[in-house]
Amino acid sequence: MEYIFADRMGKVQASAIREILKFTSEPGVISLAAGNPAPEAFPIDAVRQITEKILTENPILSLQYSITEGYPKLRETLKTYLKTKKGLGQDFDDLITTSGAQQAIDLATRIFCQKGDTILCEAPTFVGSLNGFKASEANVVGIPMEEDGISIEALEKALQTNKNVKFLYVIPNFQNPSGITMSLAKRKSVYELAKKYGIMILEDNPYGELRFSGEDIPCIKSLDTDGLVIYCGSFSKVLSPGLRVGYVLAPAPVIGKMVVLKQTNDVHTGIMAQIICEQFMNEYDFEAHIASLRKIYRKKAQLMLDCFEPYFDPAVTHTVPDGGLFIWCTLPDHINMMSFCQRAVQEYKVAVVPGSAFMVRESDPTQSFRINFSTPTDEQILRGMELLGKLTKA
Repeated sequence: MEYIFADRMGKVQASAIREILKFTSEPGVISLAAGNPAPEAFPIDAVRQITEKILTENPILSLQYSITEGYPKLRETLKTYLKTKKGLGQDFDDLITTSGAQQAIDLATRIFCQKGDTILCEAPTFVGSLNGFKASEANVVGIPMEEDGISIEALEKALQTNKNVKFLYVIPNFQNPSGITMSLAKRKSVYELAKKYGIMILEDNPYGELRFSGEDIPCIKSLDTDGLVIYCGSFSKVLSPGLRVGYVLAPAPVIGKMVVLKQTNDVHTGIMAQIICEQFMNEYDFEAHIASLRKIYRKKAQLMLDCFEPYFDPAVTHTVPDGGLFIWCTLPDHINMMSFCQRAVQEYKVAVVPGSAFMVRESDPTQSFRINFSTPTDEQILRGMELLGKLTKA
């Protein structure tokens, strides 16, 4: 049988992260390539207790079909939390739960974008979102990053020169893959440009709770008095990625379209997982849990950062994140980045992710690669960074 797939599938490539992770199953390979929460970050006992309580007291609620908009108690809990803790949400906003933030991004893309429409995004950016944008057959345009976030000058130029721009996708806090945090001044400029040119902003904030240095910066959504911002959040990095619970806070008409589209997709997000999230937020000390996560990642990030000076060639530069899970390293021009990443895993048994995986086109020039400090053990961080450092001097 010859399989003839839809044309749009030709635009979707296998994730370079997944391809490199194949090597991590080989004996002795240290993975600095993943982006999973630290094993010690999971509140296993609490989830076990909550699950037992659900199945004892109200099992049918958790096993029956539910409504597409999401578990009502979780939706109300999230609305209150976002309003009181982050200043998010206007009278015109509503909220839907999704099967992870990845689905939230996909829904936003599909309700706004037709073939040939333009999506602007940071360059580099999250590979999962890039593939989703490409699957929609959109024209994806990358905007360069600076030390304090997206280039405002390049963004306005792109808005002036590209047709049918539907939205700008940004990860303002501890961006994946760069670890960069967008400054408040740039957040305000991004919002004003969106208003000036009549586009939406898709604000992805999966790492926002994981700040371990500096002061919180208001979300772009907190500036939204015009109904321009679609805000995506997730429990993946603060509770469990396996639960697959995300959410979207956006103007009610946008949420309404997402509800209809989600009904054709998965009907609703797993109700058991939603109840677990709601009860964890309301019946356990959620703030203390977040504080414990910040402590874990502060320690692991500093451990990795402390390895650069003694082990790496000083010509290699890197970001210093204030939170999140990632550090972005840039090689000097005389080193071929792809060859470096291949040698790292094949010869030195250390897996990293080549920066090309996060560019709009893999052919776009980059000398950078991403490393992760949340998943490896402390011992693996020390050994992995020592081996990687040797390769920078080889």
